[in-house]
Amino acid sequence: MTSTTDRGCRVAGTHRYPHVFRPLQVGATRLQNRVFVPAHTTNFGADNRPTDRHLAYHRERAQGGAGLIIFEGVRVHPSSLGRGPAVNGYERAALPMFKALADTVHAEGVPLFGQILHTGRHTDGNYSRMAAWAPSPIPWSATAPPPHPMTEAEIEAVIVAHVEVALNLLEAGFDGIELQLAHGHLLQQFLSPLSNVRDDAYGGSFENRLRFAADTLARVRGAIGDGVTLGIRVSGDEFAPGGLTIDDMALVVVALAERTRIDFVNVSHSAYLGAYSISTQMADMAFDPELFRPLPRRIASALAVLPKPPVVMAVCRFASIGEAEAELALGQVDMVGMSRGHMAEAALTRHAAEGREDESRPCIACNQGCAGFSALNLGITCLTNPRTGRERQWPLPAPLPAAERRRVLVVGGGPGGMEAAATAAAFGHEVTLMEQSDRLGGMLRWTPKLRGREAFGRLLDYQTRALERHGVDVRLASRADASAVMAADAAVVIVATGAMPRATRFVEGEGLTLQAALTLGDALGQRVVVQDTLGTGAVIGVVEHLRALGHDVHLVAPTGTPAWTVSLYSSFALFKRLRDAGIRLHRFARIEAWDGRTVTLVCTDTGVRSEITAVDAVIAPDHALPDDALARALAASGSNARIMAIGDAQAARTALEAIFEGHGAARDVAPATARAFPEMLDHSSPPPDHPRVYDTMGGRAGVRDGPCAT
Repeated sequence: MTSTTDRGCRVAGTHRYPHVFRPLQVGATRLQNRVFVPAHTTNFGADNRPTDRHLAYHRERAQGGAGLIIFEGVRVHPSSLGRGPAVNGYERAALPMFKALADTVHAEGVPLFGQILHTGRHTDGNYSRMAAWAPSPIPWSATAPPPHPMTEAEIEAVIVAHVEVALNLLEAGFDGIELQLAHGHLLQQFLSPLSNVRDDAYGGSFENRLRFAADTLARVRGAIGDGVTLGIRVSGDEFAPGGLTIDDMALVVVALAERTRIDFVNVSHSAYLGAYSISTQMADMAFDPELFRPLPRRIASALAVLPKPPVVMAVCRFASIGEAEAELALGQVDMVGMSRGHMAEAALTRHAAEGREDESRPCIACNQGCAGFSALNLGITCLTNPRTGRERQWPLPAPLPAAERRRVLVVGGGPGGMEAAATAAAFGHEVTLMEQSDRLGGMLRWTPKLRGREAFGRLLDYQTRALERHGVDVRLASRADASAVMAADAAVVIVATGAMPRATRFVEGEGLTLQAALTLGDALGQRVVVQDTLGTGAVIGVVEHLRALGHDVHLVAPTGTPAWTVSLYSSFALFKRLRDAGIRLHRFARIEAWDGRTVTLVCTDTGVRSEITAVDAVIAPDHALPDDALARALAASGSNARIMAIGDAQAARTALEAIFEGHGAARDVAPATARAFPEMLDHSSPPPDHPRVYDTMGGRAGVRDGPCAT
């Protein structure tokens, strides 16, 4: 399986990253480097089978130089089908697509493993129309129904199912198998005293709780033989009171490795609990990665006593090849995995090998397109990379023939405008970007100033470099009115003018916008009341920032819960941080009045009033309004240019939508790239989130459906 991709990565990066680009033998599989793509949910399946979206997605990661790809968790049994986009491996009819996937990845010289799993008690019975299976009738969250406690016959059926699915994947051409004992799935549920209170041969003592996993592992190894690579994924710590700790898991892993040959141990963390634990699974930018780094090192140390220790893999919040190199250089773990890093940049490893790290789109651990979409059962995407999940429809930009190139003017230098300008220039268009302020970044300029949100600065740095790399003519401190735009004589104008922040007006008094509050600094005063009517991470980011600076912060949540748009994969940790920081939460209340010192709250349920006294400042952002005056003026001007409005210039949302729409608009500049959005509306597809296009071609103004419209 040697390819030009393989050779390129072997040749170039070794002097800067010698540990990363050192080959490794994992069982029967030879890897060309030590960076891998861990198994992660994509929601790209349809009818519980793989699709062409999987092929396109993993092809790019293989072309991008990853040493190994582990395909997402393949369900082994009908009782584990919790969502339509999940993929099963027990239907023989799915094998042709699995084979196509293996052939696709192998064509780029990269081995492919498959993870096999049963999700257990958190399987969604509304989809499967079955009760969830588990060791004991203990729900995974306070709002979940109790699962069905498995009988010994059902345990045996699931063991057999693991064996059959492993054999199916190998028949399809996969190079190895990973058994999922992590993330609170079924086998971990049997290991953990939090979820297993059985009093039979599968519960109680350490040996009994180990039995299901040990028997499954042994049966799979017996079926596939020693000539096939087999490993396990484990959670090094459940991060839950009374749950499995790293010391427990060290004993588990050693016990399993002593009984059955294991070629690798992939060390993650968390359990699937409706609590803080689940937020550690895809730890967002607020987490210190050092919380997780010791876990695989401890497992490696425990396994070192064995005559032939398995390869140990480390994951979580590795954001760059440089970070992977630093971890490998310690000499304790053998490989480093990056799921979100490869979502953001498929060519992460190749860029490092070729000295082009600055061209890699960064993972900033915002969890908006990956965990956020996954939690909604939508195909994953990425805030910093709008192509993620659309690799078939949106190939990498390449210069167009001269006849198809256009003069493009982008108005607005926020994240959406920057994406539009850089992408259009990558296609060879002549692009000018006009920004009225003296700096790029738009509203996102404020975000990296917040404690715990500094990673957003890496996104703006990347976008600025992309503008320079593609030769965009950036004009700062340049306000573009309709006459200036028409004078530019552009064939296409992309309006990315953003939105106008607003503050909430009360019966008495008015609050501050987030941006205004941040400019005040010490003048804000000591006691600050913040009202969250937006439900976004931006509001909470300001709340946490002010508390970290020492302010006495009260948070008012009219809906009962702040930050309701934040994914559950982040929200449980968020609420814990608010509690730990001593932020006072006023639930089901809204600000009625502020007289400059006293805030009057009214309960949204009962109408009862209460007061917060000695208040120095009130921050109460309202929904911003689109700054669409320029787009509307151009639409009414009779200009022959195509006018496209994107991002907040349509409706105030987040950088996720702005960057996506900016990228799509840039692809719609020329006919050759006009099919920016696929006509693909099945449940496995991304939502048809089309930018509005103000089109004045032919002297007829109107609003088109989006860049696909003709």
